[in-house]
Amino acid sequence: MTDATPAPSPSPGADSPGVSTDTGEVMAAATAATDRGGRPFWAHLDSPFAAGFLLTLGGLLALVLGFAVSSISTVLIYIALAMFAALGLDPIVKFLARRGIARPWGITIVFVVFGALIAGLLWLVVPTFVDQVTGFIQSIPATISDFRNSDVFHWLEGIFGDGLGSLVNDLQTFATNPANIAAISGGILKVGANIATAISGALIVVVLTLYFVASLPAIKESLTRFAPARNRAGVRDLTTQITDSVGSYLMGMVILAFFNSVVAFLLHLFLGLPFPLLMGVIAFAITIIPLVGPVLYWILGTVLALFTSPVAALIFGIAYLVYIQVEAYVLTPRVMSKAISIPGSLVVIGALIGGTLLGLLGALIAVPVTASILLIIKQVFLPKQDAKI
Repeated sequence: MTDATPAPSPSPGADSPGVSTDTGEVMAAATAATDRGGRPFWAHLDSPFAAGFLLTLGGLLALVLGFAVSSISTVLIYIALAMFAALGLDPIVKFLARRGIARPWGITIVFVVFGALIAGLLWLVVPTFVDQVTGFIQSIPATISDFRNSDVFHWLEGIFGDGLGSLVNDLQTFATNPANIAAISGGILKVGANIATAISGALIVVVLTLYFVASLPAIKESLTRFAPARNRAGVRDLTTQITDSVGSYLMGMVILAFFNSVVAFLLHLFLGLPFPLLMGVIAFAITIIPLVGPVLYWILGTVLALFTSPVAALIFGIAYLVYIQVEAYVLTPRVMSKAISIPGSLVVIGALIGGTLLGLLGALIAVPVTASILLIIKQVFLPKQDAKI
C-alpha cells in the first residue's frame, strides 16, 4: 500500500497560473479601477500640455459662445420686446374673454383696434411732427439770439463772466453748421439705413407679439412641465401671478405715459410754448421710464421753456410738478392696483441698471423683472427658509 498524502496547498505568495502573486499590485489595480470610475476624465491628464490644451479649448469655446450671443443680441432684444408687449396686451384679451369673446377673436379685435389707432396717430401726427422738428432746427439760431438778449442771460453772465457768451457763440456755430449735424447723425445714408432697420424691426416685433399673444397659455404650460409633477400646481400659480402682474404693470406704464404726454402737450399749447406736439411725443418717450421719467421731463421741459419765456417756464415747472404729485398719489395707485408693488429704491436701481444695459427698453423692462424676482423670493425662497428650524 502506498501512503496517500494530500498535496500541500499553494501559499498565498506561491506562483500559480492566472493569479497575481503580488498583493500590492492587486490593490493598486483595484485603486486605479476605482479612481477611473470616480473621477472626471480631465483629472487623469497628468501631462501639463494636455491640461493646458483642454483649458485653452474651453476658453475658446466660451469666446465663440460669447460672440454668438453678441451677434444675435438684436434678435434677443426683439424677442424680449415682443414678449413684454404680449404680456402687456394679454390683460385686454383676458378682459374680452371674460365678456364672452373667444380668445382668437379677442386677439383679432385687440390688434385691429391698436393697428387702427397707430395708423390714425401716424397719419395725424407724423406730418405735424416733421414740420415741428424742421421748425425747431431752423429756429435754433433765433432762439439762442433771443436768449442772449434776455434778462436771464445777463444775470447768468454776471455770475459766470464773459465765458458764458463764448460758450453760447460756440453752441450757435456748432448748431447752425449742417456738417456737424450730418456728423452727429452719421450721414444721410446711415440715417436711411437706421430708419429701414427700425421699420423692419418694428414689423418683426409686431409679428412676434401676435404669435406670443396667441400662444401665451401654451408657452406657460410648456414651461410649467419642466418642473417636477409634484410642484407643477405651485409653479403654474406663480407663473400666472408673474405674467398677470407684469402685463398690468406694462399697460399701466403706457397709460401713465399717455397722461403725461397729454398734460405736456396742453401746457405747451396754452402757455404759448413752441412745438407742443413734439414735446408731447418726447414726454411720452421719457415718462414711460418708471419713477424717474416724469422728473427728467419736468427738468427738460422747464429748461427748454426758459429759452422762450422765464414766466412761462416758471408756470410750466409749477404746473407739471403739481401733476407729478397727482400722478404719484392718485393715478398711479389706481392704475397699478393689480401690479406688484416694489420699494422705490429698487425701482430706481432697476431702471438705472436696465437703462445702462439696454437703453430705454432696459429701463422699461427692468422694473417688472425686479418685481418678478421679488415675487419668487417671497413665495419660494422665504417659505423654504422659514421651514428650516
